Amino acid sequence: MNHVSNRPPAALAGILQETEALGFAMSSEAAVGAFLAALAATKPGGQFLELGTGTGHGTAWLLSGMNSTSTLDTVDIDEAVGGVARRHLGVDSRVRFHLMDGAEFIERAAAGMYDLIYADAWPGKFTHLAETLALLRPGGVYVVDDLLPQPNWPDGHGATVHALVAGLHRAAGFTAVQLAWASGLMLAVRRPDDPQRAAAGNTAHRASE
Repeated sequence: MNHVSNRPPAALAGILQETEALGFAMSSEAAVGAFLAALAATKPGGQFLELGTGTGHGTAWLLSGMNSTSTLDTVDIDEAVGGVARRHLGVDSRVRFHLMDGAEFIERAAAGMYDLIYADAWPGKFTHLAETLALLRPGGVYVVDDLLPQPNWPDGHGATVHALVAGLHRAAGFTAVQLAWASGLMLAVRRPDDPQRAAAGNTAHRASE
């Protein structure tokens, strides 16, 4: 049974109200959000990346777990949904909103700069996976959800998810685990003894192939 924190982020009610009015149905579950908050709390002073801001559901939960010296980059190409997040969370100086294609952001970002990456968009999850893993520091955590069958999956998406899971299990320098939590989570952690091949541009196994 998934137990969700009884202290949701203060901004969440307004975000959910606007999300429903907008007809946006791709927000993460509350149980995923609570899990993200707990992970964020393990990285004081950390640098975080969210690929796929949406309306800010996951963003709010990440911020709720972060301490005052942590920072969060959150990326989305959709101005309409991202605007909801900015209206409710933009006053928080720890978060930087990037209105751009996720693939472009990944390609521009410096290797080894993040402590936690929540990948909730196609780029960084089903494409550009190796490049995204290369952005993590030793001990950094990569998180994805929606790995259990969903009613809105298009035909053939199950095979795409299976390839992602298999690729993460094979990723060189990482330890991965799947969790039967909420929509289905998976964590891949860069091992502290990994030689940081990211600096040479050859960090992770190209798991997206």
